[in-house]
Amino acid sequence: MITNFKIEDLKFDEKGLIPAIVVDAISKKVLTLAYMNKESLGISLEKELTCFWSRSRQELWLKGEHSGNVQHIVSITADCDSDALVVMVEKEGPACHTGTDSCFTKRIAESETLTEFSYEGLLELIRGRKTDKKEGSYTTYLFEKGLDKILKKVGEESTEVIIAAKSDDKKETIYEIADLAYHVMVLMVEMGISLEDVHRELASRHVIDHKVKQEKMTK
Repeated sequence: MITNFKIEDLKFDEKGLIPAIVVDAISKKVLTLAYMNKESLGISLEKELTCFWSRSRQELWLKGEHSGNVQHIVSITADCDSDALVVMVEKEGPACHTGTDSCFTKRIAESETLTEFSYEGLLELIRGRKTDKKEGSYTTYLFEKGLDKILKKVGEESTEVIIAAKSDDKKETIYEIADLAYHVMVLMVEMGISLEDVHRELASRHVIDHKVKQEKMTK
């Protein structure tokens, strides 16, 4: 793993620990808050897997060592004071020992005017419309009509995006792209495709593109 800092430059507390906020690199969801010491951080960098210091057991804890729910490290970033870390990961299995996707599940407060949105949240809603059919739901209607209907809508919305963009209408293009994105996500649910699947495909293309650029630069 490429690193641009020295562990000694970080500020550990009086117990030799530094908080590590673990975030899903794909969904951007906060998964857990754990702690690292110098040794566990060193192991994390070496193995490219999250390793923490368990304050309750007073021992090193390689995440997923026994459960298989490992977390592959994408990046580690220190805050401005170098006394806290954000660890971006691609995870295998749930992050919490309770079996939930994230340790943060107990909602304490919620705004009456502002709404939280995520692609994963929308995808979950769409999945729900397929498994628990809701009368009058357009999404449920699409699933009931089947793949051909869904594909027809994807094609129609793609055309609408082209027409709006050709007219140089930014607002309308944004509107049509949103429609297209929604229908593509319906297609994803119908075919059992996850955001992680698309993320990995795009990530693999990024690596290939980076290599191509390097080859061009050396010629």
